[in-house]
Amino acid sequence: MRIIRGKYGRRRFDVPHIITARPTTDFARENLFNVLENIADFEGKSACDLFAGTGAISYEFLSRGCTYVTAVEKAGVQVAFMKSVAAKLGDENLHIIKTDVFKFIHEDQRPYDFIFADPPYDHPRFQEIPELILNSNLVKKGSIIIVEHSKAFDFSGLQGFSQHRAYGSVNFSIFEI
Repeated sequence: MRIIRGKYGRRRFDVPHIITARPTTDFARENLFNVLENIADFEGKSACDLFAGTGAISYEFLSRGCTYVTAVEKAGVQVAFMKSVAAKLGDENLHIIKTDVFKFIHEDQRPYDFIFADPPYDHPRFQEIPELILNSNLVKKGSIIIVEHSKAFDFSGLQGFSQHRAYGSVNFSIFEI
């Protein structure tokens, strides 16, 4: 895993083979963050990475200037990996929470500037995730929500839908509130 740009840009970390998460490709991450940089500034903002997996998205937010980043992941091996990377970076602004994302969405009261969700594509509740986020307390006026998904999904009818981007087999729906 490599951090693309920012203060940690070009740093690489070996992902253990026991991690089964499907990380967002470098190509898709780089292009997504190029789009986001044209929408909003990261400096001093907060971000939430749901279904964080390896934490690659969380590290991009940190590297580009977000000062409060929450990574939510329930798999212990992924959480341990994220904690090891955070320790190597020495960044106190990453808050890793080991819990179920649906519980977190329902219970967390903190609004974020950026919310990124990358659920497993075969998750049985995948279709409802964007709407759950949009109707949660995680969202405030000015929030930008990004959902990574396969081409099988179309979220353009949901409130705040702004744009759809596709990079190979990786699709992003972006919402601006």
